[in-house]
Amino acid sequence: MAPPTSLSSHERTRVEDYLNDKIQVSADLESLDSLLSSLRAQQELQRKQLAEAHEALSNATKASNDHAEATRKRGEAFAAEQADIDRRLKAITQSETSDEAVHRLEKSMERLQRLEISKGYVQLLKEAEELSKEALASISSDPRAALKPYARLRSIVLSLKEAQPAAEGAAPHLINYTEKLACALRQQLRKFFGDRLQKTLEALKWPTRELNITDKLLAQWKDDVELLIDLQMPELQARDVLDTGHSLEPPVLFPLEVMVHPLDLRFKYHFSGDKPTNRLDKPEYFLAHIMDLISQFGGFFTSYLQPILDEKAQSGGPDLEWNFYNALHAFITALLPMLRHKIESFMPQIANHPQLLSHFVHELMNFDNDLRETWNYLPDPYAEDNWKGMTWEVLTKQGWYDRWLQVEKDFALARYRDIIDTPDSGEIDYDGVELTATKPTKAAIRVNDLLETITERYQPLSSFSQKLRFLIDIQITIFDQFHERLREALDAYRTMTSALGRTVQGADGQASVEGVAGLERLCRVFGSAEYLEKKMEDWSNDVFFVELWSELQDRVKLNRDGGRNVAGTMSVAEVASRTSPAVANHDPTSAQTSEGALFDETASAYRRLRLQSESIITSTLASNITTALKPYSRLATWATLSTPSAGATASSLSLSSDLAHAMRTLSTQLNFLARALGVAPLRRVSRQLLLSVQTYIWDNVLMRNNFSETGAAQLASDIDHLCSVVDNALGVAGHVGGSTRIVKKLSEGLRILNLSAAADPSAEDAEKDGIALGLWDVEKRLFKDNESARAVLAELEIDGLAEAEARSVLEKRVEIGN
Repeated sequence: MAPPTSLSSHERTRVEDYLNDKIQVSADLESLDSLLSSLRAQQELQRKQLAEAHEALSNATKASNDHAEATRKRGEAFAAEQADIDRRLKAITQSETSDEAVHRLEKSMERLQRLEISKGYVQLLKEAEELSKEALASISSDPRAALKPYARLRSIVLSLKEAQPAAEGAAPHLINYTEKLACALRQQLRKFFGDRLQKTLEALKWPTRELNITDKLLAQWKDDVELLIDLQMPELQARDVLDTGHSLEPPVLFPLEVMVHPLDLRFKYHFSGDKPTNRLDKPEYFLAHIMDLISQFGGFFTSYLQPILDEKAQSGGPDLEWNFYNALHAFITALLPMLRHKIESFMPQIANHPQLLSHFVHELMNFDNDLRETWNYLPDPYAEDNWKGMTWEVLTKQGWYDRWLQVEKDFALARYRDIIDTPDSGEIDYDGVELTATKPTKAAIRVNDLLETITERYQPLSSFSQKLRFLIDIQITIFDQFHERLREALDAYRTMTSALGRTVQGADGQASVEGVAGLERLCRVFGSAEYLEKKMEDWSNDVFFVELWSELQDRVKLNRDGGRNVAGTMSVAEVASRTSPAVANHDPTSAQTSEGALFDETASAYRRLRLQSESIITSTLASNITTALKPYSRLATWATLSTPSAGATASSLSLSSDLAHAMRTLSTQLNFLARALGVAPLRRVSRQLLLSVQTYIWDNVLMRNNFSETGAAQLASDIDHLCSVVDNALGVAGHVGGSTRIVKKLSEGLRILNLSAAADPSAEDAEKDGIALGLWDVEKRLFKDNESARAVLAELEIDGLAEAEARSVLEKRVEIGN
């Protein structure tokens, strides 16, 4: 089937491809009819779609033409209207061009707008003037009615101030005028209401001890007080609006200002000029006067003013409650301005007199403490911080802290120098502490008392930075200076006892560092170091210093990321170097407070000094005793001593004459140490001494000589006497089980050395009859083999000697050696 010739070449190609695809074999011709039918249906559908497309195109073309025509007509109408407006605008403004006419019209509109604003200003000024006149007109006839226009006038002033930033600072003169008008009205109302209250107070005979209190006068007083509080109410509300979360200075209520005025006059009369009560050295006079006023009149305000304030707190809403929560505290707040005025004139007069300045600040701290503890003064119960006190105002707000700190530091250092320069400061104080405690020097006790007094002087401060600076600049500084003095004393002893020092000092100089004199020098250092170290440990557990440490840790945690100083001008590193390394090691990611205390660094220095001095005491004592034992070590008669009489024992033998000097030396020095040292250090020192004596006797006596049975008994007797001297000197500080338990090795060696050489029964008979083992049986079994040696040592209850050591001791018996 050939394609139609009316088709284009492209169409013929597509038809040909279609037919080739559909008719590939002769069997496909049988479906030719269905194929033609399908093609006709498709052609019909395409014709319908084409017709619909033609119709849509026709409609769209018509709509487009209609829209274009309408737009043209509107443009023509706008042009005509614009021409008419230009014509009329030029006619109105008498301008040559339309642009000039528009510019002139804009100026006219601006003038009209300013006229409208001016009209509003005039109306506002008129309203303000009318409110002021209305208030003044009714002030005499109906005082309470005068408050309404005043409140309206204040609200106008506040609304103008709030709107000014949005208006880019417009109308400053209007705001200034209305504010002055409101202030003038406030002053007039306040004076009028105050005069009313003053007349009522005169009738009440205020302020006297015998008040004329009647129901009528109290009602009049109540009305006058309420008028003044209502007058002040807008200002109190404005304070709460301006509050940004920081504590504000408590306001003085208007009625209390009036009531405090005669008290203020009385205060000035007594504490100004040349009155005998106005003394620079007696600030407690005017401070006590304030406290007397609170005691005298506090009950009146609690009884009669508190109900009025309670009513105002309920009507004013929760934002104003803190202004009215306590009438007595409101009275105290009203008294404080007279005290501030007095202090402002008082401080410059005493600033250059250290004693007066120190005394005044101390008295002012006591005053603050009395207000807090006696009257529980808390001007703002909803503030996060407690009342900081008048001392904080003087030292921080008025800037007197540095001057006061320098004065206190000079006083403390001068007192410290007086303590050190006192002739008896270096003496050991045997009565200043408990009998069983280490005895410090008198200087150490006095320095501690001085530091405790310093703590009392700055403990009431409310500023953390000020307390920390006081601690570091004064207390730790004195600790450091006294530590340096103790360290220099220890270094001086070392120098004097060195080979070069002994040569330079000569015999006279050596007398001051030998024997008890030398030990006393060391005990001064040791006792003072231990005493102050323990005091610092006690201080670190004191509530005041624990709270100071906790606040320091909190500040370090908060300020670490910001890089700010942790207290005043001191950085974290500076504070850590003077207090505790734990400050700098605080982990900011941890919620727990680092272990440590404020005196860690200083206590560590004293601890090192204590350990060094104890070590030197131990070595010095051991050296003194071993030197005294040298004549005893030269004895050579141990093997030739005669046989003791029958029944004689080691304990019944007299002391060797060559040991007498060593025993006197030991007794004297240990008796001194028993008085100077506490139980624990005395035990440590005596234990090391006994171990040194044991080593010396073992090496220089027992191992270098041969002993007869009598010689062995004499040596055992001498050692018993030596141990008894130690035990007697230690007394209650003695070791559990006595000194013999310390020299266990030597005691067991002497037990072997003192075995009886009498004819021994057999081992079986001795064990059966309970007879002690003799020299020969022990010798036979001890030298047989190690197993036999261990067995016989166990029977002798000896566990501190090795087999070889036991054999060496037994060989020192002349019977065994022969």
